[in-house]
Amino acid sequence: MSVPFIDVKASYLELKDEIDRASSRVLHSGRYILDEEMEAFENDFASYCGAKHCIGVGNGLDALHIILRGYEIGAGDEVIAPANTYIATWLAISYAGAKPVPVEPDPQTFNIDPGRIESAVTPRTRAIMAVHLYGQTADMSAIRDIAGRRGLKVIEDAAQSHGALCNGRRAGSLGDAAGFSFYPTKNLGAFGDAGAVVTDDTALADKARLIRNYGSASKYSNEMKGFNSRLDPIQAAFLRVKLAHLDEWNERRRQVAIFYLESLADAPHLTLPFVPRWAEAAWHLFVVRHRERDRLQNFLRQSGINTLIHYPVPPHLSGAYRERGGKQGDFPLSEEMARTVLSLPLGPHLDEESQKEVVARIKEFK
Repeated sequence: MSVPFIDVKASYLELKDEIDRASSRVLHSGRYILDEEMEAFENDFASYCGAKHCIGVGNGLDALHIILRGYEIGAGDEVIAPANTYIATWLAISYAGAKPVPVEPDPQTFNIDPGRIESAVTPRTRAIMAVHLYGQTADMSAIRDIAGRRGLKVIEDAAQSHGALCNGRRAGSLGDAAGFSFYPTKNLGAFGDAGAVVTDDTALADKARLIRNYGSASKYSNEMKGFNSRLDPIQAAFLRVKLAHLDEWNERRRQVAIFYLESLADAPHLTLPFVPRWAEAAWHLFVVRHRERDRLQNFLRQSGINTLIHYPVPPHLSGAYRERGGKQGDFPLSEEMARTVLSLPLGPHLDEESQKEVVARIKEFK
């Protein structure tokens, strides 16, 4: 049988009537930029995260970039970030003109290791950008403690963690500001690119609204040099529909994860995800590690099971950052993860037969 990595079309089919009504409502309104559809979603998502403000933007990368710009973090500044992350985390820092300072992950959670952060702080450090990788929050209590003592901003890269909890609080309310992506494969996914800034900081929220709209609060009155990065009302309408189902769909993801954790506990040479007691993962991805990852992936592909690697190249070894002179061995834990991680099929529409097929084929691998 063929098992897709994730079936994004299934999310539309399940909610077809609601989504079609939302689409029709926006199209008939004749208002396709900013307006009340976007504001309604912003209010709903801010409330969901437990924050005061949500500012809809074009994508997750823009959300992080706008936060940094809003805090006037730029040339000459440093931002601590995970060495093990998708390159967009680093790109946002670079776009703002600042320098990413990588810190290795905790080998159990794959998230930035708070125990390594303090030694990376310099007089030029302005912020810590913590990524909630694979749908599990970083250790935000420890990170905020460090930031508080050092006078640093804490920015959440929450692109993969819609609905995830840390000590009972949702991602998006755990730092000074958070950047979300609503890319179609996310737990809360649009039907195209979309993103948001979420914060309790009213001054930042006001500035982010300016930055996303050419630096303008009213037409032709430009208060600063801004960008064009706005959440389209039609995507906001779709996201509003999906937001009402997010907790239910996250619970479905959790049930798949539990099945994998229980069924693969005795699979040889396979390292399963670890969730600390203070965290409740949103299970955006189910990422295992295997010393023969490439051979396992090829075996599963030949068996009709689609997997992905998140991520095969650490940012410090990518061509985009060759000017840093990064080399093998600079961040050995991140490099080892890049060699060994494999993301198994997961999603709210992955049926029981497909889950069993994944487990059976992995156990068959020699």
